[in-house]
Amino acid sequence: MKLIKLLFIRHAQSVGNRQKRMQGHRDFGLSTEGIEQAKKLAQRLVLEHKRPNYIYSSPLKRAAQTAEILLTYALSATSTAVSNSAPSTSVTTSSSTQTQDALPKLLVEYADELKEFQNGIFEGLTWAEAKQRYPALCNALEASPDWIQIPGAESLQDARDRARRFIQTLLTRHTEDTQIWIVTHSWILQHLIAELLGSDRSWRLHAHNTAIFEFWLDRSRWDHTNQNRLNTDLWQIRRFNDYRHLG
Repeated sequence: MKLIKLLFIRHAQSVGNRQKRMQGHRDFGLSTEGIEQAKKLAQRLVLEHKRPNYIYSSPLKRAAQTAEILLTYALSATSTAVSNSAPSTSVTTSSSTQTQDALPKLLVEYADELKEFQNGIFEGLTWAEAKQRYPALCNALEASPDWIQIPGAESLQDARDRARRFIQTLLTRHTEDTQIWIVTHSWILQHLIAELLGSDRSWRLHAHNTAIFEFWLDRSRWDHTNQNRLNTDLWQIRRFNDYRHLG
């Protein structure tokens, strides 16, 4: 089987999260607690002997900082493992360097499709601030569960479309046995997972900061139309909203 292991990861806590702001595309960085959360996640993945072949991330600062912390730990663990496995002779350093050079170069690739909801005039506001500035709109939003377009914001269909583009690009680009980490945001994560699962609806998920959503799929059979589409050995949800590393 050509097994693809996808780890979707919500970014660590941002300053905007702490302040309960509707961040949208506003570039809030990680809070002090968020940096520690990202380190705990990275340490857990290293302990599980997980090294990604690829890392994708939203370019927004809170996701990018999380991804860079994960990358730093992954590279450090790989370097240590290579050094420990090299022959204990006078050529250890040379052997280690050659082995590292043979590994695929690991970088973070940034994808705009992984950005959070572009929320228009609400960007960066708390709900209290939004109610003060736009009372009629906020009252309408509170009064009805139906979608009401926020001025300047993307639509639900826009978000689902970019989630579809990312998943399709991912599965077109990667056809080998590989492990991929995808660092993104809670709102768009709902659409990404729905798209991966082939659902015609997007479902509400309360993704915790640094939570892992892990999916394994047999890429060699992904496009088949026979009964293997119903074979649960080939498509597995291994973890869902898993943030045990935070204690």
